[in-house]
Amino acid sequence: QVQLRESGGGSVQAGGSLRLSCVFSEGTFSNYAMAWFRQALGKEREFVAQISWTGLSTHYADSAKGRFTISRDNAKNTVYLQMNSLKPEDTAVYYCAADRQRRDVIVVVTTPKLYDYWGQGTQVTVSS
Repeated sequence: QVQLRESGGGSVQAGGSLRLSCVFSEGTFSNYAMAWFRQALGKEREFVAQISWTGLSTHYADSAKGRFTISRDNAKNTVYLQMNSLKPEDTAVYYCAADRQRRDVIVVVTTPKLYDYWGQGTQVTVSS
């Protein structure tokens, strides 16, 4: 059973940066496209970013474009989310997710229920 474990969350002031990490285990990392979602209190889980198994194909939500960067290190079985210029509205629990697809150009999947595995989440709080 694939396991995902996020880390790197915390509290920052608006304009600050955080880098989230998600370690993948108990499976073959390169068989999966990876993604980050977030869920604010009282809201539905929303897509943030997705990356192909090679790391060469990415897709971002409009809210993340220009501020967040998703990347992966297949040697370390880890996917990252670098978040810059953080805003209070970025406050949420951030989850990584795995989608079993091995395509050089990802099929964009923004619907949470279509992902195969999820981590437990890491809290990000941005104060104004």
